[in-house]
Amino acid sequence: MNAPLAFELKKPHNADPDRTYPALFVMHGMGSNEKDMLNLVSELEDHFYIFSIRGPIERPPGYAFFTIERLGKPHQEVFQAATDKVSDFVSWAESEYPLDASRIYLLGFSQGAILSMAIGLSLGSRIRGIVALSGYIPEFVKTEFQQSSMEGLSLFISHGEQDQALPFEWGQTSRNYFHDLGADVTFKNYPSAHTVSLQNYKDFEKWLLDSLA
Repeated sequence: MNAPLAFELKKPHNADPDRTYPALFVMHGMGSNEKDMLNLVSELEDHFYIFSIRGPIERPPGYAFFTIERLGKPHQEVFQAATDKVSDFVSWAESEYPLDASRIYLLGFSQGAILSMAIGLSLGSRIRGIVALSGYIPEFVKTEFQQSSMEGLSLFISHGEQDQALPFEWGQTSRNYFHDLGADVTFKNYPSAHTVSLQNYKDFEKWLLDSLA
């Protein structure tokens, strides 16, 4: 069976064929691609099978996972198709690679963060942890997506206080939303714009490694 989406794979050096490994599914922002995101997680390669996924929509100079009707409101049918494809990709990867199904993580920036949180709502306990960098949860996701139990799900949500693309308050709203659903949420804010600062990188990397431990 072919993969539902294009991707790049990085795996631990000298991976033991007789054991399973945690998996990290990485999603980029609008106009980026799967190769760009690998630079963000390169220090984690010895701990995870890392699947960096390419969005299915061409958006020069790169790709996107969905289109938007207006700021904060994706086109719902396109967004739903993206969440379905990424969920199918996770299931495909679990069937094709030696992954530990109890340690599945999602990590996304911007569009990737938005998707990661939406997929976390629907897959619930199938996901161990989510790193959502500078994203938000669309209102229709809250009202129309089927929500699974958040028991056992942990999130690292971060947002730049000077984010010029997606307001900082949207990150706070995401934190409150998942907290109210019973998820374990770590929220970090940084004096940065719509980007991943060095401190943000260090913080989410430590959070992921602590979660594995």
